[in-house]
Amino acid sequence: MAKGALIEQRPWLLASIAASVAYYFLRDNPVGEGTWGLALKGASVGLLALYALLRIPRGKHRADGFLLVIALALAACGDVAIELDFLIGGGLFAAAHVVAVGLYLRNLHQRPSPVQKLIGAALLVGTPLASWLLSGNGEIAIYAAFLGAMASAAWMSHYPRYRVGTGAVLFVISDWLIFARQGPLDLEPANTILIWPLYYAGQIMIATGIIQCMRGEQPVR
Repeated sequence: MAKGALIEQRPWLLASIAASVAYYFLRDNPVGEGTWGLALKGASVGLLALYALLRIPRGKHRADGFLLVIALALAACGDVAIELDFLIGGGLFAAAHVVAVGLYLRNLHQRPSPVQKLIGAALLVGTPLASWLLSGNGEIAIYAAFLGAMASAAWMSHYPRYRVGTGAVLFVISDWLIFARQGPLDLEPANTILIWPLYYAGQIMIATGIIQCMRGEQPVR
C-alpha cells in the first residue's frame, strides 16, 4: 500500500481492518452475536467503500471510482443480509459482481498475454463448475457464474494482477469454502478459520489496488 495513501486515509483503512479483526475473533462470542456482530461485519467492507469514496480522483477515472464504491457498498450489505437470509445476501453479492464486471470491462488490458487469457477463461468457466461440484447445488452454481465473471474480468483488466486479480481469486476461494459446507467434503476447520480472512483480504486488495492505480500510485499493467 502506498505510504501517502495510508497516511492520508489511515483512519478509514485502520477502522476497516479493526472491524474485520474484531468480527473474526468475536463472531462466536456472546459480544459478537446479534446486532454488534452484524455491525462489525458490515463495517469491515463498508469502511472500505468509504475509503474508496474519499479517494476517488477527479477527471476520467471518477465514474470508475463510483462503480468501485457501489460494488463495495453492495458487498457490505450482502455481508449483513446473508446472516439473515441466504438468498437475499447472495442476490446482493451477485449485484456487486455485476457492478464490478462493468468496472473491469471499462478497464480491460489492451494486450493481454496468452497466459492471462487462459487464466481469465479458467476463472470464468471453472468457478461455477467447481462451485457446483463442491456444493451439489444448482442455485449456487448460478450465483458462482457471476462470481466467476467478476474474477475473470478482474484478471483481464489493466489493474495490477498481483493486487486486484489476486484479490478476486481470494474472494472466489473464500466462497468455495462456504459452498463446500453444503456438499460431501468436510473441510473443517479450514472453512471456519479461512473464509473470513480470505474474503476480507481479497476485498481490501481490490479496493486499495484499484484506487491507487486510479490515482497513479500504482502502475497500470
